[in-house]
Amino acid sequence: MNDDVFRLTPLDVRKQEFRKSMRGYDPAEVEDFRKRAADELERVVRERLALTERLKRLEEQVTAFKEREKAMNDALVAAQQLRAETKEQAEREAQMIIREADADAERRVDRARREVERLEASGQNLARQHHAYLAALRTLVERQKAELDALADAQPAPFGKVAGTIAPADAAEAERPRDARKSSPKWIKSIVEE
Repeated sequence: MNDDVFRLTPLDVRKQEFRKSMRGYDPAEVEDFRKRAADELERVVRERLALTERLKRLEEQVTAFKEREKAMNDALVAAQQLRAETKEQAEREAQMIIREADADAERRVDRARREVERLEASGQNLARQHHAYLAALRTLVERQKAELDALADAQPAPFGKVAGTIAPADAAEAERPRDARKSSPKWIKSIVEE
């Protein structure tokens, strides 16, 4: 017998024949032992086949689980990369929005500054025009007053005209005291006094 390739099956045990000799073993016991050994060997072979089949199924499950694990790891890595890329993109977009908002705010401030400068210049121009108008009006009123004064000094006052008052238009006006009579409008006096 070769120890390397010795394989024993239940059928080998059942078919094994032994030589008969004197003083040998009891054939009934040997036959009983052979039967029990063959049954046990058959049970072990069946169990081995069942375990081999189970091992094969478990290895297939392990392989499937490893493939799922790899797929889940790949999906996780992809999700992490996507999250990182999304975060970077969101940060870039936020920076761009901030820069655009800053630029827009700067443009609006510049525009408002220019508008304020324009309005201030316009206000100063209006103030100069107002002062020039008042000066021209003052000059005109003073010249007219001087001419009226010169005219009043040169001619006698008709109808009881007194400087700075208007002659009564009718008799009822003449009856009123001098303080109550009409005189030059107040706005002309205020211009002349300035």
